[in-house]
Amino acid sequence: MATPQQLLAEGLTDAIGFLAGALAGWGISHLLGWPLFEDGYSAGSIAAIALVGLGGGAGLQLARRWRKSR
Repeated sequence: MATPQQLLAEGLTDAIGFLAGALAGWGISHLLGWPLFEDGYSAGSIAAIALVGLGGGAGLQLARRWRKSR
């Protein structure tokens, strides 16, 4: 059974990885000129939303792989 410190470390690294990945996805979409927060749902807005989601998932997976390697 995991200790409270291990569970806290797992939660924090997951959160940091997800947030960093989502911010990276937002930054890339911003550089590409795809507005994330736009009235209505244009193709660029939907692509930006997808990119933020993919970035968050990728960041989470990278954080978990990093934690597993330690």
